[in-house]
Amino acid sequence: MSFKDIISLASGVSLEKIPDGYQTIGNIMLLKFFQTTGKKERKTIADTCLKTFSNIETVCEINGIEGEFRIPKTTILASRISKPTLETTHTENGIKFKIDVGKIMFSKGNLSERQRLIGMIQKGETIVDMFAGIGYFSLGLAKHSPANRIYAVEKNRKAFDYLKQNIKLNGIRSIEPKRGDCRKIRIREKADRVIMGYFPGTEKFLPHAFKFLKERGVVHYHNLYSDKELWEKPLKDVEKAARKSGYRIVSITGRNVVKSYAPGIWHTCLDFAAESVS
Repeated sequence: MSFKDIISLASGVSLEKIPDGYQTIGNIMLLKFFQTTGKKERKTIADTCLKTFSNIETVCEINGIEGEFRIPKTTILASRISKPTLETTHTENGIKFKIDVGKIMFSKGNLSERQRLIGMIQKGETIVDMFAGIGYFSLGLAKHSPANRIYAVEKNRKAFDYLKQNIKLNGIRSIEPKRGDCRKIRIREKADRVIMGYFPGTEKFLPHAFKFLKERGVVHYHNLYSDKELWEKPLKDVEKAARKSGYRIVSITGRNVVKSYAPGIWHTCLDFAAESVS
């Protein structure tokens, strides 16, 4: 039986009022409801989820994401805890992520992308993670790849605090966290590889990715593109930025559709190698 079938049968709420699925971050379940689902029905569904899933301690509604830091709008609907919080520890691929799901977004849909990147790293690499968050990419690379040094840059103070906690929580020594805007941050060495795990509007940060890069290196460029734009538009964006930065694109090493973002809009990652021509 599907999630909808199970919850409908147990709660008595009709199928069309129940979310198609759910996301679990640590011991917290996140639900995104249809507008037609009433307040009482949402509470009934949340209570039923709590009774149905023994590993869940708190059930929340998520209703959109706001601002530059993509802060989720999250409301607690039901909990086994007398004074519930939105802080939890989520384990993925052997990495522990401490996070407050009411203040920071965590996308489990990006797991395959995080795992894909680990397999590309060569021994001794220096990496710059321009939008590190709580360590989504950096922690896995530090623990499971032969990278030598990872500079994890994060502007959001709350996310940066969790990044530092997660580095300690996982016993990692090869990450150097740097708080600030990646367009202004300076590091003491150039990078073999740059990760741009941010969207939308990532194209405006491309010139700064080249500033971090060695005379030859690899960039993983995440952004949102429509069906009509793939893959011509992302290629034009990176080639234009490379020329202006004194680089040329040597090769495209990967074209990856990470997941659907909206109808006809895709979260994509273009991997490319570039070398300096100046």
